[in-house]
Amino acid sequence: MTYHLDGVVIPTGFDVPVEPLRRAAHFTGEPGCIAESRHVAAQFLDQLRTECRATIDAKAEGAVLLVVSELVTNADRHSDGPYILELEGTDTTLTVAVYDSNGALPRVFPRDPQRVGRHGLEIVRALAREVGVERVPVGKRVRAVIDLTGG
Repeated sequence: MTYHLDGVVIPTGFDVPVEPLRRAAHFTGEPGCIAESRHVAAQFLDQLRTECRATIDAKAEGAVLLVVSELVTNADRHSDGPYILELEGTDTTLTVAVYDSNGALPRVFPRDPQRVGRHGLEIVRALAREVGVERVPVGKRVRAVIDLTGG
């Protein structure tokens, strides 16, 4: 509900989320997990549109789905166990975090159009406004923050 006082809109807290939306999905590494992670992310974007009234254009949606795909693909290829996808979003940003069991931190290679493969983190860094990697007790977490407003 929103009240108007002398032309000023005053949100009451009932019409805007108080906390970011969060969702986590666990993947075993079975065939189809990478596609399923993109599906989870697409559903989460729809939830942000509905519950947070987020305006997410096709470019931002594509960036989110590509970041999810790259991070989950890296976890799938380089870890020996299951991995977790965490999504946290508001009307303006979405944070993608992927946890896996491999404690080795990913390397960022210099740009090289001749190189075949190993462009995943380079792509994520180009699409996200912030990328972080840290060791956690179970392995590592790779986290990317994506601007949904196109800014």
